[in-house]
Amino acid sequence: MKTFKACVVIAALCVSGVPAAAEDNTAGRSLIEQGMELFLKGLQDEIAPTLDGFSALMEEIGPGLQGFLEEMGPKLGAVFSKVEDWSNYHAPEMLPNGDIIMRKKTPEEIGEPNGDENSEGVEL
Repeated sequence: MKTFKACVVIAALCVSGVPAAAEDNTAGRSLIEQGMELFLKGLQDEIAPTLDGFSALMEEIGPGLQGFLEEMGPKLGAVFSKVEDWSNYHAPEMLPNGDIIMRKKTPEEIGEPNGDENSEGVEL
């Protein structure tokens, strides 16, 4: 679903340069070009409210997010450079004292063999 939303946003950005389909400027264009133009115009009309809401949200949280990134960006970069595979970690969790931790998965949770001949847990 996230991939679909990202594709829609990218398409909307591409559509912004397409002339309005309501114009009667169809001379010299194929039916495929006209159809694509109508499709993109419809797509733009559909996602316009979402993009407007996103713009309002960014205006509201933008300054706080910028401050967070200025302060925490270098520290997060250091953490990101040390982690080879994020799928080896559980989702972050907040402790009652406010600390946020990320627990590393055990080899069994990751699905790695632990050296036993029977590493898949199948009884023979």
